[in-house]
Amino acid sequence: MWGAKYRMTIVKPLTALSPLDGRYSSKLDALRPLLSEFGFMKHRVQVEVAWLVGLSDLGLAELAPFSAQARTQLLQWVDGFSESDAERIKAIEATTNHDVKAVEYWLKEKAVAATALPELAKATEFIHFACTSEDINNTSHALMLRESRRQVLLPAMQALIDRLAALIELSAATPMLSRTHGQTASPTTLGKELANVRQRLRIARDVFITIQPRAKMNGAVGNYNAHIAAAPNIDWPGFSQRVVEGLGLEFASHTIQIEPHDWMGQYLDAIARFNAIVLDLSRDLWGYISLGYFSQKLKAGEVGSSTMPHKVNPIDFENAEGNLGIANALLRHLSDKLPVSRWQRDLTDSTVLRNLGVALGHSLLAYDSALKGLGKLEINHGRLAADLDSAWEVLAEPIQTVMRRYGLPQPYEQLKALTRGQGMTEATMRQFIGSLALPKADQERLLALTPATYVGLAERLAKEELAAK
Repeated sequence: MWGAKYRMTIVKPLTALSPLDGRYSSKLDALRPLLSEFGFMKHRVQVEVAWLVGLSDLGLAELAPFSAQARTQLLQWVDGFSESDAERIKAIEATTNHDVKAVEYWLKEKAVAATALPELAKATEFIHFACTSEDINNTSHALMLRESRRQVLLPAMQALIDRLAALIELSAATPMLSRTHGQTASPTTLGKELANVRQRLRIARDVFITIQPRAKMNGAVGNYNAHIAAAPNIDWPGFSQRVVEGLGLEFASHTIQIEPHDWMGQYLDAIARFNAIVLDLSRDLWGYISLGYFSQKLKAGEVGSSTMPHKVNPIDFENAEGNLGIANALLRHLSDKLPVSRWQRDLTDSTVLRNLGVALGHSLLAYDSALKGLGKLEINHGRLAADLDSAWEVLAEPIQTVMRRYGLPQPYEQLKALTRGQGMTEATMRQFIGSLALPKADQERLLALTPATYVGLAERLAKEELAAK
C-alpha cells in the first residue's frame, strides 16, 4: 500500500528516505555518477567491454581481432553511457531478475543493432564469456572506488588540509593557553595546535593513497574452470591479469568466487581513520568557540536559535561530527564484514556493498561542513590574551625546572604548595622568583617570562608543518 502510494514521489528531495538524496543531494553531485546504481552499471559495461576487446586480441579462431571502427563503437557505449541506457538495463533486469545478466543482454542488443559493424553481432556470445557475475562486479567496484578517491575524496581531504594551512599561517605565533584534562596547562600557540591536526590528516591521507584497488577475473570459484574447458591452450591467468592491469588495477591471482575484499577493508579503514581525526578537530574547535577563542563570521539572514536571537551556533562542526559518526559506523561495518564469506561465496557482501555510496557520502558531507566551519573562524586575540593573563600558575613548570637544574631544595614541592588549586597573580610569581638563589641571568629570564611568552618552540613547529604538502 505505502509503496504504491509513494512510488512516483519517492525520488523528490522532500520525500527521499535518505537525506543524501534529499536535504543534502546537491552536495553529493560529484559522487553520484560514480557510486550510484547508474555508476555501477556504467562500470560494469566498461569491464565487459574491456574483457570482450581483450578476447578479440587473444587469437581465438572463432573471434577475429576487432576493427578500429568496432573498438571505437564499443568504447562509445562506455563513454556515452546515459540514463536511458541504464533504464533499458533495468527494464531487462525486470525479466532476468539478475543485474549483471541484464548488462550482458543490453550489450548484445547494442551489438546486434550496430548493423554497420556486423563483426559485433557475430561476437555476441563472447560478451561475458566464461565470466561469473563477480568477475564483473568486483572489478567494477574497484574502478568505482578508485575514481571516487581520485575525483572526489582526495580533493575534499586536501581542501581541509589546505584550509588548516591558511589558519596556521595566521596563528603560528598566536599564544594560547593549553588545557589538559580540561585544566590550565603549559601554553602553546594556536597555529601549533592546528599544525598537530594537519600533520595527522596528511599522514592519514597518504595512507589512503597507498591502498591499491585489486580485482579478479577467474571464473565461478577462481580456478578458470569454464575457460579451460572452452580453450585449454590459452594462458587464462596471464590473459586475465592483462585485462585487469589494463584497467589500472592490481591483479588478484588467488580467490574464491569473490575477490576477498581485503584491500577494500583497508581502503574503508583508511577513510575511517581520516574521519576520526576530522571528528577530533571538530570537537576541539567547537570547544574553542565556546571558550571564545574564535568568533564566527555572521551570515546575513541566518538564525542561531528560534527563541534566543543572540546565538551564533557552531553548527558546521556539529554537522560534521554527526555525519562522521554515521560514516564511520558504516565504514567499520563494511571493513569488518566484506572480507568474510561463507565457503566459496555468499551474497552478504553484495548486499552491503550497495551502501558504499552512503558511507562515502556522509564522509563527504562531513568534510564539506568542517571546511565551511573553518572558513567562518575569526581569531579572538583579546580573549586568548585574557585567558593567558589569568593563568600565571602555568609558570610553575619552568620555575621548578630551572630550580632543579641548580639543585635548589624541593623545587616541585615548593611550586606545588604555592600554586596547586590556587589562582596566581603576576606579583605572586615574581615575588617567588625573586626569592630564589639562582644565577642572575636565569633569574632575570624567569622574571621576564609571561604565560604568553612561555610557548617553547611552538611557533617554529607550526611553521615547519607548513612546509609539508
